[in-house]
Amino acid sequence: MHKHLVAALAVIALGCGGGGGADVSNKPVVALIMKSLANEFFVTMADGARAHHAEHEDDYDLIVNGIRNENDIAQQVALVEQMIARGVDAIVLAPADSRALVPVARRAQEAGIVVVNVDNKFDDDVLAQAGAKVPFVGPDNREGARKVGDRLAEELEPGSEVAIIGGTPTAFNAQQRQAGFEEAMREAGMNIVSVQSGYWEQEPGNNVAAAMLREYPNLKALLCANDNMALGAAAAVRQSGKQDDVLVVGFDNIEAVHPLLRSGRMLATADQHPDRLAVFGIELALEMLRGESQGEDRDTPVELVTAAHLSGEALVEGAGERVSGGADDTTAGAGGDTVAVADKADSVR
Repeated sequence: MHKHLVAALAVIALGCGGGGGADVSNKPVVALIMKSLANEFFVTMADGARAHHAEHEDDYDLIVNGIRNENDIAQQVALVEQMIARGVDAIVLAPADSRALVPVARRAQEAGIVVVNVDNKFDDDVLAQAGAKVPFVGPDNREGARKVGDRLAEELEPGSEVAIIGGTPTAFNAQQRQAGFEEAMREAGMNIVSVQSGYWEQEPGNNVAAAMLREYPNLKALLCANDNMALGAAAAVRQSGKQDDVLVVGFDNIEAVHPLLRSGRMLATADQHPDRLAVFGIELALEMLRGESQGEDRDTPVELVTAAHLSGEALVEGAGERVSGGADDTTAGAGGDTVAVADKADSVR
């Protein structure tokens, strides 16, 4: 993984453009700023952006940056400020916090920089207070979580005890995934006995899951708001000897959970195509720079993934859906290169 982190932090573009201007090569400079590069999801997002840039080197220059962990908000704010000082033309931002990154995003706009929000949506009220309008490119996290929860409900008896391990509480995508899980469980008649945050990380997810398993001996399922926490939860379930009694679901469809899906240690996850998500944001930013878009929100696909989908026995619902919201809608394929981290998966078996 180390080499991927180094690559993801590397500056791809050598030129430096001005806000609303251009670099010495007359190409706009786009900065992609993500959350934790220790999370395979964002490594895959970075790889997808680099692949797109390699195919469009004549159109723009690219800078890829990320933070060390999911909740290092100060570092992410500093990265945005660095890009403002550098004078990039556009910033595509996956914010660690839906509220705390709004002020610096607004400062970028005031500097003449196009800002596009991907993955985790900015808080609408905070945007309004800041007088900012930032387009969001990403999936319906609530619907994605709902699909995962509905699949889990098929395996449980009404009244079963379940628990939710959520992401950072102030993150919009965490809130939406929790809401989707809760809707699916309540409509299926399940008993949600606990909702706690694992802050998107594997170790906290493991600790929270272990505590839940001790406190609720009749627990039948753990719904995790991302796959990193699901890896930790699956390890806790195995360590407790309850792998035949407690089901685990996640969200993100990172490569590391595929062995667990195939073995039955996880039931389901959701795929929001990280290899394409940043690309959709970059493409919108370029359209805005060319005056071809006013910056409308764009919905991107999210699909249920189970062992059957991985084996090809089931079609991925929505695969090949078009990204809606733009004049030139983009088709999102179900495939895409991902970074294999089998060593991480093995470590939780």
